Amino acid sequence: MKIMNEATAPSYVAFEGDHRIAAGSAPDVVRAVKQLLSQRRDVSILIFDGATGGSVDIDFRGSVSDVLARFPTTAGPSKPEDAAAVQRGPGRPKLGVIAREVTLLPRHWDWLAQQPGGASVALRRLVEQARRNGSDGNRIRRAQDAAYRFMSAMAGDRPNYEEAVRALFANQAPLFQQMIASWPADIRDYTLTLAEQAFGRETNTGRS
Repeated sequence: MKIMNEATAPSYVAFEGDHRIAAGSAPDVVRAVKQLLSQRRDVSILIFDGATGGSVDIDFRGSVSDVLARFPTTAGPSKPEDAAAVQRGPGRPKLGVIAREVTLLPRHWDWLAQQPGGASVALRRLVEQARRNGSDGNRIRRAQDAAYRFMSAMAGDRPNYEEAVRALFANQAPLFQQMIASWPADIRDYTLTLAEQAFGRETNTGRS
């Protein structure tokens, strides 16, 4: 069975013990949990943020609207490039080009002058390549941290937990899958969902 990738993973997931009882947007999860609480008031629910893998502390008193009004948000600050787009000055507005001084050694300028398109094009290309490489590293670290947070909360006392953590951070996907294979299905599958981006490829549970 294929595990959801980053684009399709639910925003929030609710667990009762070893079982996943709801997944999706905040309203979807809140409604499902409220319905369960109306039937079984002594039930213990844990909700996890799909972006960070961390648990979310939610007060379920009142109506669904009341709960959503208190629901924590994980919205981050606006991106620097968004601000630059708003504050563009004159000259080539479509690209939002900003002129600043760059200090290089003579051999660096000589090399840039020989590149197709000249120094400016070459510098932009190098910066974009560095950003892509950095983004890959950040994505992997975020996925590792998210999987680790969820594992710590839901599987810290499970068999092979420590071995699974080591495999996660060592980028050993087959060993990681092997170490968590005996965990309850819902916990195992969601762990794989969170860890998928850490390994840079799809993982699966081995089930059809």
